[in-house]
Amino acid sequence: MTELPRLHWSTLGEPTQGLEHRWAGAWQVSLDRGASPALPPRDTDLWVIAAAGEPPAGLARLCAEVGALPILILVDPNAAPLGPGTLASWGQLGSLRWGLRQDTPPLPGLRPAPPGQIPLSVSQALALGLVGIGAAMRDVLAKARAASATRATVLLLGESGTGKEVIAQAIHRMSAQRDQPFVPVHCGAIPDNLIESELFGYTKGAFTDARKDAPGKFREAHGGTIFLDEVSTMALSVQVRLLRVLQEREVQPLGGGAPVKVEVRVIAATNLDLWQRVQQGGFREDLFYRLEVVPITLPPLRARREEIPFLAQHFLNRKAREHGLYPKALHPSVDSLLMALPWNGNVRQLENAIERAIVLSMDRPVLNRADFAFLLERLADGQEIADALPPLQNFPTFNAETAAPAPMDLPSEGLDLNQVVSEVEKKLMLQSLQVTRGNKKRAAELLGLKRTTFLEKMKRLDLEDCLPECGEG
Repeated sequence: MTELPRLHWSTLGEPTQGLEHRWAGAWQVSLDRGASPALPPRDTDLWVIAAAGEPPAGLARLCAEVGALPILILVDPNAAPLGPGTLASWGQLGSLRWGLRQDTPPLPGLRPAPPGQIPLSVSQALALGLVGIGAAMRDVLAKARAASATRATVLLLGESGTGKEVIAQAIHRMSAQRDQPFVPVHCGAIPDNLIESELFGYTKGAFTDARKDAPGKFREAHGGTIFLDEVSTMALSVQVRLLRVLQEREVQPLGGGAPVKVEVRVIAATNLDLWQRVQQGGFREDLFYRLEVVPITLPPLRARREEIPFLAQHFLNRKAREHGLYPKALHPSVDSLLMALPWNGNVRQLENAIERAIVLSMDRPVLNRADFAFLLERLADGQEIADALPPLQNFPTFNAETAAPAPMDLPSEGLDLNQVVSEVEKKLMLQSLQVTRGNKKRAAELLGLKRTTFLEKMKRLDLEDCLPECGEG
């Protein structure tokens, strides 16, 4: 009888709901029910860790000790989504795998990537602006991860603004060729009479302005990845040459000369129905099959509404850095507004909306619903969407007026200055934690403190248990 692989589950005190019994047909399961994880047994094939919040203290050290052992982080599908700060904290532990806590057992054979290849960690995904909480994006990231382990050609499909170039970059970053060039080419922005020379290069004298040899984008991407965006706009004559490159793995520069071998992964993208273009005679059928080796369809933003708050926070942080502005926070009431909008421009529209709100909010540290009212003004049903939003909750505000302590006179009997200062500190820290929805790092930034100083003050003021659902700690 074949011995089952060993799965060790650190539940961190979370209930297992009897899953260890339903997984027994695929795994030999052992449990660690302590609130703090212990090292798994030496014969463990997969270490499963429950994620209900921040990684527990000491887990980073344990992860380092188990080396290349694959680690699966389980998320309760019925729980509130983990915030981006929490996801980033888990991502700092290394290249982890994520999965839902469900009856279906984890797949046997999960192994770490071979040397020279790394899966996309959570922190890397967030750095790219990728959030894979919803089923649709988890499927996209899974296909991207599978494609990255090969040199197969990838065809990215989806509406404009859904992040096709971001996925292309992620595939390249996860691949063994991540240290080689990534060369994006936006085919729709290059005139038809120039695109061949741009892609395949030319020799001196090939045409009037060809004063020297030029390698072309394919040769620039040798050893790495070339990303052909809006590939459906290519003229049929260019499609013939592209087909030859994909078949022969060599380019023929304009103006003659010997063909040049290229080793490059091709990732193409389009926001049109490419098969329909084939049926209409605007795209070669043989090239379509060459490009559609690994098709990946990106969902529109309206199909992944649960990820909008995380994407908004990511863009909020990034745009503030780009413009040299002090970090800002989103008022909790903004989430429901952003999630209710149709986002016809998808992720690109969301990013631009966040940037506009940041710039026009001047020095206010917290963005509220009013900062995004312009999004409703353009919609025919904008007022209906506004009326259907949940009422504004009485969240504490944080601005210049509330930040400053009220003027006070020294009473004749005197006062305990340390106690007064502590009360003011406590009030402001609680407000900052409410505004940032428990994200301690951002709360510290709002108060102009280092994160370590903020945590020390929380401990001194007995605030550690005041917000049990805090985010990044």
